[in-house]
Amino acid sequence: MKWNQLIIRYGELSLKGRNRNLFVQQLRRNVKFRLKDLESVTIRAERDRMFIHSNDSEQLEEVIDRLQHIFGIQSYSPIATCEPDMDAICQRAIEVVRASEPEGKTFKVEVKRADKTFPHRTHDIQQIVGEQVLRNVDGLTVKMKEPDLLLHVDIRRHEAQLSSIRYEGAGGMPVGASGRSLLMLSGGIDSPVAGYLMMKRGVALEAIHFASPPYTSDFATEKVIDLAEQLSEYGPTVKVHVIPFTEIQKTIAESIPENLSMTTTRRLMLQIADRVREERELQAIVTGESLGQVASQTLESMTAINAVTSTPVLRPLVTYDKIEIIDLSKKIGTYDISIRPYEDCCTIFTPSNPKTKPKLEQVKRFERSVDFTEMIERAVANREIVVSTNRNKQYEFEDLL
Repeated sequence: MKWNQLIIRYGELSLKGRNRNLFVQQLRRNVKFRLKDLESVTIRAERDRMFIHSNDSEQLEEVIDRLQHIFGIQSYSPIATCEPDMDAICQRAIEVVRASEPEGKTFKVEVKRADKTFPHRTHDIQQIVGEQVLRNVDGLTVKMKEPDLLLHVDIRRHEAQLSSIRYEGAGGMPVGASGRSLLMLSGGIDSPVAGYLMMKRGVALEAIHFASPPYTSDFATEKVIDLAEQLSEYGPTVKVHVIPFTEIQKTIAESIPENLSMTTTRRLMLQIADRVREERELQAIVTGESLGQVASQTLESMTAINAVTSTPVLRPLVTYDKIEIIDLSKKIGTYDISIRPYEDCCTIFTPSNPKTKPKLEQVKRFERSVDFTEMIERAVANREIVVSTNRNKQYEFEDLL
């Protein structure tokens, strides 16, 4: 059987009220963006579902592959349609099941009777369709719980829709529906996972990375660009703001006690990130911090670091342990990039005995001995903005958000 249409189910979007259409339209824009190069594809969005049509079977297969990475989609299926008539529904059901390699499988019929004027009750439709399928398709047996094959029949006013294959979507909210934030992307395992989780909640991202040449290599920056590109598989292209941080880090090493240097480094990074965020009109800063994982991620350290800004600092990994973070990084395709042996500036300048409970007033007292203002200004002004186009994303996404 040749499929030419997919149905997309929204999941969490269905819980939205009067503003649901805003989320649906954002999802439609995201889907359209990801399928832009597939010329045969057309998209139709409705309040509670979306349809994708193509008469090119190869392009439809490509659509099926790409949809799995688009947030806001709960599930999707190839569907066959027919007239809302029992004979037509039974005939189409037989064709759909035969196309699903049914030999030796168990099956069940599930019916949604959206059109309440349809002359048969839901239970009767299940019995009639199930009986016709069993009579005409060899090798099938009925199983009501966890069948191998679930034939779904959705009866609408103007047509009936049938499907037997269900692909799980990425879930969450459409990227861009929850605003825009700046991800502090170090090149390690944690921060890209944090970015992924924020995108899943509908946040579009730009990223900021701190480079300290010659102490850090171009390969370390390239690794971060590759991580941003991998995150871009789940939404818009992630721009990376590469901050020249050598001058500031050398000054910290010369002027701040070693056991407080990490706290000051993080505070200055956050100040620079906040300046870039404000310039780019973003709404929050995202980090990959996990509570208690390292010295700078204790509650006392986070309090001292956070004191430099009133901007929301979002930490989606705060309750995750390292194994959970690693497992998720492997799932989303960032792990192998993150473990490339190129150290970032924080790793290279890590003190041997950092304070885990820094006192804010003490940190401020040492920082007052140096005027970092002009250095911060230069770092922001001299940053490089990198937009990766390695995956043929030659067009901008910002106008869609």
